[in-house]
Order: sequence, then structure tokens, then C-alpha cells
Amino acid sequence: MSDIEVKVPNIGDFKNVPVIEVLVSVGDKVEIDTPLVTLESDKATMEAPSSAAGEIAEILVKVGDKVSEGAPLVRLKAAGAAAAAPAAPKAEAPKAEAPKAAPAPAPAAAASAPASSDALPAIRGGLPIPALADFSGVHASPSVRRLARELEVDLTQVKGTGEKGRITASDVKGFLVGSGAGAAAPAAAVQGGSGIPEIPAVDFSKFGPVETKPLGRIKKISGPYLHRAWLNIPHVTHTDEADITEIDAYRKELDDAAKADKKSPYRVSLLPFLMKASVKILKEFPDFNSSLAPDKASLIYKKYYNIGVAVDTPDGLVVPVVRDVDRKGIVEISKELGDISARARDGKLKPEEMQGASFTISSLGGIGGTNFTPIVNAPEVAILGVVRSKTAPVWDGEKFIPRLMLPLCLSYDHRVIDGAAAARFTRALAVTVEDVRRLVL
Repeated sequence: MSDIEVKVPNIGDFKNVPVIEVLVSVGDKVEIDTPLVTLESDKATMEAPSSAAGEIAEILVKVGDKVSEGAPLVRLKAAGAAAAAPAAPKAEAPKAEAPKAAPAPAPAAAASAPASSDALPAIRGGLPIPALADFSGVHASPSVRRLARELEVDLTQVKGTGEKGRITASDVKGFLVGSGAGAAAPAAAVQGGSGIPEIPAVDFSKFGPVETKPLGRIKKISGPYLHRAWLNIPHVTHTDEADITEIDAYRKELDDAAKADKKSPYRVSLLPFLMKASVKILKEFPDFNSSLAPDKASLIYKKYYNIGVAVDTPDGLVVPVVRDVDRKGIVEISKELGDISARARDGKLKPEEMQGASFTISSLGGIGGTNFTPIVNAPEVAILGVVRSKTAPVWDGEKFIPRLMLPLCLSYDHRVIDGAAAARFTRALAVTVEDVRRLVL
């Protein structure tokens, strides 16, 4: 029976995604859906699972390789293929050389990055990212290798104190505190042509007890992305208020009915109404549903209405996309939001489910606040932020009456949208949200 070659599954539109960790070794037995490698794109980190069960006969990729859908990852030994076992050491042999060879080509690769179009995926926020270290020849567990990469510690320089010299998480943290290597690496990367002075490193342990914890993977990925957007886009935020007294009463009726659904209960929040209202106003103000062309001389108008929704998860903020909002009703959107929010919190979103938004909404209504400045989700040109509504006295011409008011915070790219247009967009959105009947016009 021939061996089985396991390839990269469908990862959406991502191409040339770097392998940041190999999770298995030759001789390991894996089941279907066992993670084989970890891939990291500009927007997400994902694990590529095995499509078959068997024993790892050969690993076909290494840390730093760039792969796309269909690229071979490992070769599994089929049942009865015991004769292939002696080949395993040969597959491992080249890896022993990797840590020694890695430092030499790294400077050349970094220097050539700006001149090569192939190197562009390795740049985030306009800053070159250091080459991924290959720790495959180091005696450490996958979780320790991951911790080392997050803290930017070179495991080849760390002395292990575990059994048989195994490097532990404490060894990595101890090395970081003792050498300061973790702080030096990012500083060098940021100063590489950015023109922005780096914040000096401070040894906080001089002032009292400290504890170092690595950033979660989502924050490690989204941080440079947000930094790039903030540096490249001239952000302006316009705020307004919408009287949602009537629409919230209707929302509560729908929510009560949804929770009473015995077959598949769900929730109806204000967000689906904001999504539908946003689509209506985006059609009236098409500049807000566009992107600035790469030449910065024209606008690309999108004829689709896919709304990104910022979701708070234990690991950080993710933005799944609800597609074709203009073709869906409040109930359908509510059910879809419930599903993608649950899968986002469980880390089960697919890469393609976080792509293709034309406008984004970030809602902090369940937490609080009076206003904030959401960062434009480039290459989009605008983002709507909402916070908690509050009951406030509103003058009706004769007396003050209590009304439920919702703050609206619209951040926009001032290269594309001017202040007057932003004010008109936000006011039109507020008027639409104030009367549910306008959503069907």
C-alpha cells in the first residue's frame, strides 16, 4: 500500500503563507484532523490538520517555508509499510543543519526584501519582519517553541534545565529576563527605515516585582496590522446620536420570540438593525463602500455589501464577515451573528470568513462607554463604532421626555471622505435607525 501525502487544505485566498511551527515529528502517529503545522498570514493564524490517519514518515516543510493550498506537508506511512521506517533518520538529518545555516542568509534576505515583490508578504505595517527561526533541532516541546517565537527568544541560545536538557517555559522566560533579548529584537525591526523613534526599553524589575506574559497570537498578528492602518490612514472620527427608543422596543419583541423558539433559540440584538441601516446609507453614499486604489489616484467602488463585525474573544479581537447583508433579513442576520460569534470565541472561524468586508461595525454596547475612535479596517475607508445606549431627556418642543439615545462614532479615511460627507452619512444613519420602517424603503 503506497504512502499518503497530506497537503495544505483550503485556506481561502491566502497565498504563500509562512509556516511558523511544525507540530509533529517523524514517527509520530496522527489521526484525522490532528494539527500538523501552524500557518500565519497577515490576518490570522491557522493550523493545517491531517486529512488522514497514520504514522509520519517524512516532513516535507520546515519553519519559514511559504505554502499555498495544495502544497505537500507530510508523508504518512500507510498500513504495512514498516519497511519505510529506516528512511526516517534521513528525513531528519537535514534539519540538524538548519539552526547553524539560518543566521547567515538572514541579513541578505532582509536587505533584499524591499526590492523583491516575492518578499512583500513578509512586511507588515511597512516594517520588515525578522526571518522565522527554525527550532526543529532544539530539545523543546511545541508549546515552548511557540512561546519562544512569541517572546522572540532564540532557543538555540537557551540552556535547558528539564529532563535530559529539555528546554522548559521557565528557561525561556528566565533567558528573556536575564538577557533582554526579547526587547531588543522588536526595537531593531521598528527602527529599520520606519523613521519613527522607538520607545526606549525600560528594566521595570528595578522598581518592583514584574511578570512577563506573551501576547496572544491574535494580538501578535493584529497589532502590526492596526499599526499599519493607523500610520497610513489620516483618521478622523465624527460622532452623533440616534434615538433608538422605538426600534429597541421592536427589537425586544423579536428577541422574546427568538428566545422562545423551542427548536433553535437565538438572540436578536441591535447589531442586525445597524447592519441593515448601514447598507441602506452605504447605497446613498457609495464613497463609504469603496477603497482607495493602489495608485492613490482613483476609488474602487464595491457593488456588494459585506459587513465586518468586530467580535471580542478570550484571545483578542477578530472580525468575521457577514456577506450580502442587503439580501438578508433581521432574523437571518441574527442567527448568522450568533453562529459566527460562537465559533469566533472558540477559535473555529475559517480564514475566508474573515475576508471581503466592505464596511465594518465595532460594537461596545454590551460593555459601556460614551464614545471612542475605532481604527479604520484598511483597505476599507470607514468604520462605525457604537457604545452603550442611555436614557436621556430630549426636548420635544414643549417638554423634556425620556428617550433611549445611542452614540454613533464614525471613523473615516480623510483622503477619501471629508468632514461634511461624514456628518451627512452619520446623520442619515441615525435617522434611519430611529424608525424601523425606513429600513424597508
